[in-house]
Amino acid sequence: MAQDWRLFQGGDTEPHDVETWPTAPPWRRFGDGARRRDEGRGRDEGRGLPYLITDEDRDVVNMALHLHRPLLVTGRPGTGKSTLAHAIARELKLGEVLHWPVNSRSTLTEGLYSYDAVGRLREVSLKRRADESAGAEPDIGDYLRLGALGTALLPTDTPRVLLVDELDKGDVDLPNDLLTVFEEGEFEIPELARLGEEKTVYVQTAGSRAKVGITSGWVSCRVFPVVVITSNGEREFPPAFLRRCVRLDLKQPDERQLQQIVTMHLGEEVGARARELIADFVARRNERELATDQLLNAVRLRSSGVRVDQDVLDKLFRSLNEVDA
Repeated sequence: MAQDWRLFQGGDTEPHDVETWPTAPPWRRFGDGARRRDEGRGRDEGRGLPYLITDEDRDVVNMALHLHRPLLVTGRPGTGKSTLAHAIARELKLGEVLHWPVNSRSTLTEGLYSYDAVGRLREVSLKRRADESAGAEPDIGDYLRLGALGTALLPTDTPRVLLVDELDKGDVDLPNDLLTVFEEGEFEIPELARLGEEKTVYVQTAGSRAKVGITSGWVSCRVFPVVVITSNGEREFPPAFLRRCVRLDLKQPDERQLQQIVTMHLGEEVGARARELIADFVARRNERELATDQLLNAVRLRSSGVRVDQDVLDKLFRSLNEVDA
């Protein structure tokens, strides 16, 4: 079957039909073939599979839950930092994970809420041009949406899980900006606060079309959310921020754990045939930066009938730090 696995040939090959499109790996299935997001398995992480964790790391997670403190998770790529948030949400039935991916342009306000002032002004202008100035102005709530952090701080009886992904990629001041919100568990939306003390406005929440009422422009949590903050260690955080977090450093899975991961994702039979490939991966990982996803890709290709020879492995197991081809 090895000679038949190449769907694309290049060159002057004539256009041709693909009789059977390759079945996607379990972690790359979408639409009807994917597991439901509302089961707390969002995106391709976790998806109902057991989460492998040491007893020591499990206890650190529980410390954060009992202390109602953010959990700062560090570790190399592929160690399961982001997946941990989905595993917590799934096991404790806390709903879909609220996801805030941080980048260099991220701000605290973006995490809390967004307000489309330009869109609202445009709507007001259109109404006036249509000679409808006597009518009511557009509802400000239609132009305001809570971010992932803002939604997590809504008053609920059980906490939501908030994943603040790759905080170390954000602005140097962002961790300090988060301190006040994390300590007080509340924030103000000035655009709504100016409307009056008893004014209730219904705004949309993150990850849903549902609306919630906000009175006097204040959002205050009833129970602190389960906050999982991930970092790849690209820079250090301020001591004031670190002392308010429970810190967890995830180690790379060893050969035995990798065997379990492969088996969980691809089944007992495939896992049993992957021992040699796993050993090769571990040996290469000792010399370069590799992620567990790369191993899963290689095992999946082999189980699909592709001849995973040395050349294929060299391409699949390229170091994450390698820039040149």
